[in-house]
Amino acid sequence: MTHYPPSDAASNLMPTLSYQRLQTAQPLTDAELYDKIRRTVPNKHELQVLESFLVFNKHILKTNFYQPTKVALSFRLAPDFLPEIEYPKKPYGMFFIIGNEFRGFHIRFRDVARGGIRIVMSRNKENYSINQRMLFDENYNLASTQSLKNKDIPEGGAKGTILPSLGATPRRCFEKYVDAVVDLLIPGQTPGIKDSLVDLYGKPELLFFGPDEGTADMMDWAALHARSRGAETWWKSFTTGKSAEQLGGVPHDTYGMTSLSIRQYVVGLYKQLGLREKDITKVQTGGPDGDLGSNEILLSSDKTVAVIDGSGVLADPAGLDRAELIRLAKLRIPVGHFNTAKLSKDGYLVKVEDQDVKLPSGEIVLDGTDFRNSAHLRFKADLFVPCGGRPEAVNISNMGALFDADGKPHFKYIVEGANLFLTQQARLHLEKRKVILFKDSSTNKGGVTSSSLEVLAGLALSTEEYTNLMIFKDGRPSTFYQSYVKDIQAKIAENAAAEFNCIWKEHSRLQGTKTRTAISDELSQTLNNLQAELESSDLFDDVPSRHGVMRRAIPKTLVDTVGLNTLLKRLPVPYQKALFSSWVSSRFIYKYGVNGSSVDFFHFARDLAGTA
Repeated sequence: MTHYPPSDAASNLMPTLSYQRLQTAQPLTDAELYDKIRRTVPNKHELQVLESFLVFNKHILKTNFYQPTKVALSFRLAPDFLPEIEYPKKPYGMFFIIGNEFRGFHIRFRDVARGGIRIVMSRNKENYSINQRMLFDENYNLASTQSLKNKDIPEGGAKGTILPSLGATPRRCFEKYVDAVVDLLIPGQTPGIKDSLVDLYGKPELLFFGPDEGTADMMDWAALHARSRGAETWWKSFTTGKSAEQLGGVPHDTYGMTSLSIRQYVVGLYKQLGLREKDITKVQTGGPDGDLGSNEILLSSDKTVAVIDGSGVLADPAGLDRAELIRLAKLRIPVGHFNTAKLSKDGYLVKVEDQDVKLPSGEIVLDGTDFRNSAHLRFKADLFVPCGGRPEAVNISNMGALFDADGKPHFKYIVEGANLFLTQQARLHLEKRKVILFKDSSTNKGGVTSSSLEVLAGLALSTEEYTNLMIFKDGRPSTFYQSYVKDIQAKIAENAAAEFNCIWKEHSRLQGTKTRTAISDELSQTLNNLQAELESSDLFDDVPSRHGVMRRAIPKTLVDTVGLNTLLKRLPVPYQKALFSSWVSSRFIYKYGVNGSSVDFFHFARDLAGTA
């Protein structure tokens, strides 16, 4: 009864028999209903099913179940029913979406949160059953992990997952998922088509979707669909990863956004250790055809001795010809296209399709694919930068191969560009053996920073301004767009350098008793906790401090074009609070470290207004 639409809005609906019975009978309380179920059902299995329905119904905050038209069912749930022992960190918001040919979830850990929408495909019926059982846990873990990477930005961690049935069309499932979620985000205003919902949540909600596995080419559609549904104020920020020319997106690969943050760690290492880049030997996974791999080649000037990608293994102990690597990177083609005439007598290229290849050393490679899959374990260099490859490629079972017979590690320094390339156990073991290592959640956060500032532009600009300033004209970006991209790049470099220095300083202060990996994790957790505390404090209510922080946190190009006062009128207050809190927490922690005191914060907060 709670979510049944009011009678005037439901006048075109035929009342169900259940509804008619409820009009003439007194509804049971939760306790009475549970007692009736317990006394009526014949076995424990049926009791468990009906108990689940009872819990489910009790935690629905809004649903499109009673909408006259819908393409899938969507439920906004209060996550209080999740057992704390299994899910120690309670989500802020939780959506459950179910259609004819799919089911899905969306979980976020803060009011303002952003993360990708992932399509989980199944190879066969058995695999589908496993995915079905694991879908919620996978979604929860992905959203939780995203929170660590989002520590510098207003948006907390979020993630969406879609599990299509066997044989279902993934894009159709995505479109239904998005439309059903939008049902719960905008008020229905068309009687008989989209009626007003019963909203027990009682506050406006904004969700920000990004690309993930299987959805990279669907972000434009989602933004335009939200606009067609009436989301005039937020369709521009609903998705990130939009096409640059058509919808004003900021592509990470074109502008090297993720690579910029990775490079700050590499350059930071050189600076701290007094190294010259041209003297450094490097091994890289992820080739010139990929985002991170191509930009790592274009941004560096080291002596690269091996590059491993999907096409094969390219190696030369004398150093690979940089001009040829740059040629491949600009064309975005893999190492399989490398001109082997530019290799020294000890260099070689082994493609995945090759068999029985003799290397210059005399070693015979029986199978090119097998050789490629383990190649990252055979090379030695000063620096290893994974920019691609399978997750957990270095793990507890194979990391012994990264040490020679004398126990000396193959690499002195590792900057983990690719997500989850090393397991946590492998990272800790390598650091214990004196390898200087920086983990993925610290190094590759440039992409999430770029996406966050793409969201900000969508929220801050009117539709007319957005069309004129962010969308290309005749295939060319506006002066505003180019300037805004430079602002984003500067923010990425600033944040990455600040975190690198904080980790380095903390590791030195502790004299190496705590690994950089552990410091990075602690830093992320401390930042997230401080940000949550600040969001619930009254510091934001101090107008001079708020204005001072906002002027620093919002890119200069946006402030100069729109004006700070106009921006503060347009940006939703929850977003402003999140932006304010994320800027203050990150700047404070990066300046004073994870052990900054209350007195330190007092002095820091006192100067916030002075940044205006």
